[in-house]
Amino acid sequence: MNNLTILLSYLIIAFWLTFIVIPYYIRFLNYFRLGKTIREEALIWKATEFAKLHKKKTGTPTMGWGIIIGIIFILVFVSILFQKYNLFFENIFWFDIKYSLWNRNETYLALFTLFTVGCIWLVDDYMNVREIGRTKWLWAKIKMILLIIFASIGAWWFYSKLWYQSIHIPFFWILNVEFLYIPLFVLIVVAMANSVNITDGLDGLAGGLLLFNYTVYAFITYQRGLFILAALCMIIVGTLIAFLWFNIKPAKFYMGDIWSLSLWATLAIMAMMTDTLMVLLITGSIFIGETMSVILQITSKKLRNGKKIFRIAPFHHHLEAIGWSEETIVMRLWLIGMILASIGLIIGISLLNKTTLL
Repeated sequence: MNNLTILLSYLIIAFWLTFIVIPYYIRFLNYFRLGKTIREEALIWKATEFAKLHKKKTGTPTMGWGIIIGIIFILVFVSILFQKYNLFFENIFWFDIKYSLWNRNETYLALFTLFTVGCIWLVDDYMNVREIGRTKWLWAKIKMILLIIFASIGAWWFYSKLWYQSIHIPFFWILNVEFLYIPLFVLIVVAMANSVNITDGLDGLAGGLLLFNYTVYAFITYQRGLFILAALCMIIVGTLIAFLWFNIKPAKFYMGDIWSLSLWATLAIMAMMTDTLMVLLITGSIFIGETMSVILQITSKKLRNGKKIFRIAPFHHHLEAIGWSEETIVMRLWLIGMILASIGLIIGISLLNKTTLL
């Protein structure tokens, strides 16, 4: 099979496998009462208005990350078998897969990030479901420290083993930052990972935006000749499409923190691998904007004796509080997200063409 056929096959298989399994997994979550909890406690003061708006979502199954991440790694394992017994499958099914998704040059870092960052937030998701702990502040500090440690290890690997020392600024220059690449890498991974978690507050919102971003990077990695990494992107796209089928309002289940954090951290790693950081900053502008709204809100509360800029932060909840319907907010942010993804894709392709010409 040619590379494009393989990519489309992974997309279709990932979608149908996820789509078929999710209803059974939702029953599993309901049986063990792994439902979403809406608390009034927040990192800074109370979140009573937010709790009122989302009280009806209490009890909706969460921790849906389990089945999604499970399917990704099952497909990785199956691809290893297909590669190992390639001749057998070619004779029986008349097709061959020469490369597995477990590839040192392309997918090790991405899969490692997906698994490691997911593990960091596993305990947090369980604590939230079981309502362990009155406040999130102490555990939030621990999570941040763990994420910084992971990002630091990744930064050292990119800098010392892969010799990454520069950032490509589209249409201008290649900025050689040398050792500063390490703190910049840590900042990007930590900030990006948390930004999706902040945006994940309305049915389908974060999932749809992630879908657009991973679609862009499926194109970028394919155009750069990273076919195996592109296949991993297509698998994630397939699982996201199936997830959104059950997550748009009214959501049948939620992903939880693990999925949103690990997916965006993985995408940040892909951006660093392909030297397209600026593309990710464009396609992920909504996530960045939502994070900035939280930073502004917290800063205002601390410096102005509790006075707020927004009714609720992040910004999508502010829109909800002033009367916008959940569906309107999601669809309009999706539209903006699609425009940003298109711009990012055009810039990403132009960077590739420019590099080829040079």
